[in-house]
This record gives sequence, structure tokens and C-alpha cells, in this order.
Amino acid sequence: MLRSIRYGEADRILHLYTPMRGRMSAIAKGVRKAKSRFGGRLEPFFRIEGVFHQGRSDLFTVTSASTVAGHPRLREHAATLDAAARACDAVGRLFATEDPHPEVFHLLGNELALLDADPSLATPANGIAFRLKLLLAAGLAPQLSACASCGEAEHLAGFSGAAGGVVCPACEAGSFRLDAAGHHFLVEALGRPLAQTPPAVASALRQADRAVRETAEHHAGVRLGELA
Repeated sequence: MLRSIRYGEADRILHLYTPMRGRMSAIAKGVRKAKSRFGGRLEPFFRIEGVFHQGRSDLFTVTSASTVAGHPRLREHAATLDAAARACDAVGRLFATEDPHPEVFHLLGNELALLDADPSLATPANGIAFRLKLLLAAGLAPQLSACASCGEAEHLAGFSGAAGGVVCPACEAGSFRLDAAGHHFLVEALGRPLAQTPPAVASALRQADRAVRETAEHHAGVRLGELA
């Protein structure tokens, strides 16, 4: 579950991400009552199995729900709570339609499970790596092996969100500096599993973070908050 919003006296509007229906919204009636049949299962970051009724509107109604993974430990730390919220927000923004993306569903589930198992993973590096993989799933992964404008494979020292990747000096108009450490982090983070996200110095993470955010803004029309 991505997030929930109080509605009326006892209901909640839920924003969920599903493997076969993409992002969907549902109302859980009476969920805030003390004797609700849903108990505490319909909370952000829960992975659930549910039955939903579709009426005349786009808003489904939750008729039953069971917990697959509650991720209780990530709620014990401010850093993991923040990382989980940012991950869910990025999924909700980059994949806001009903189009199915099972790989995104499993990627988010993996991220939440990792944060639940090991709070030390709630780092800017992990968050940037997660967003990079979301861009890859969306078909928007930045070009990192050659100039995104002309194809030059050497002397790559800048990044252009508009161009969609690294650029050479001849194509650097509108780009920002991306040094070797920042470039290396982007390449490694994109290629490694989330649990093996590489470390990087703060300056490299700031550059990588900016590269991800500018790519999302230019090519998906989505603004993501800063992580580094």
C-alpha cells in the first residue's frame, strides 16, 4: 500500500500498487472504527491480498484483506519510515496509471522488505538506486555509456536531463558537471541488486540524485524530492 487518507468519520481512501492493475484507489469503509473487521491491516507499507468491488466510479471498495507482509520493523526508525515513504511516493508518481508493471510491484516489495530487515540500508544511496531502477522499468534509464546527444564514448564530464544521459564537451550546453565518482555510482547502482547498492561520497551522491531527478522531470513530467 502506497498511502492512505482519512475520509469521513470512519473510512479511509487507500492508494495501492498492484501487479496486474497498476496503481488503484479504494475505500475501506469503517476501517477506523475500534471493531473494524480489517484490524490494522490497511496501513501504508503493508503488502496485502484483498478482494475489491468495483462500482460505477473508479474508486474500488475493499471487501476483505489479509496481510502478506506487514514490515513492522521499518516503523521503528525514522530513517526507514522516511525511506519507505519516499519509495512509495516515487512509484505512485512514475507509475500513476492502471497499466500493469509486475516488475515495479516486486521491486517495491523488495525495497520495503530490505528496509524492514536492515535499517542501515535507509541511505540516500539506496534511495537513488531504487529510483534508478524505477526509471529503468519505465524505459527511461539514463544513457551512461556514451554521449546521449552525439554518441561520443570518451571525455564524458556532464549530465543532461533533457538529453537523457551523460554528454561530452561538445554537447554540454544545459548540462551539469558529473565527475568520475558520480558516473561510477550511477553505473554500479543501476547494475547491482538493491541489497548491494555501492557506497559513494556525498558529492557523487548529490550528482547522481540530480541526474535521476532531472531525468524523471524531463522525460516523465514527474518531480521527485531531493535525497542527497
